[in-house]
Amino acid sequence: MGIIAWIILGLLAGAIAKFLLPGRDPGGILVTMILGVLGALLGGFLAQALFDVDPMDGFFEVSSWLSAIIGSLILLVIYRVVAGKRHRA
Repeated sequence: MGIIAWIILGLLAGAIAKFLLPGRDPGGILVTMILGVLGALLGGFLAQALFDVDPMDGFFEVSSWLSAIIGSLILLVIYRVVAGKRHRA
């Protein structure tokens, strides 16, 4: 899977993560999209490191989507915790 496919997958994974974790985010849609792309990369890395799965099989593979969505969820939660503490102080 090429870099363009990972970016598209990350953008969609970020939107799905935002749907699964609704609420106000301190950064808006742009930050959520960036977190989605980074989350897709993180999810792919974690899937390969922890489960010895190749998440780069293809765009329509379930493993690629699950790893991207889980990575996006992880980054979105971390971002909310870090930005929320900074925003309240």
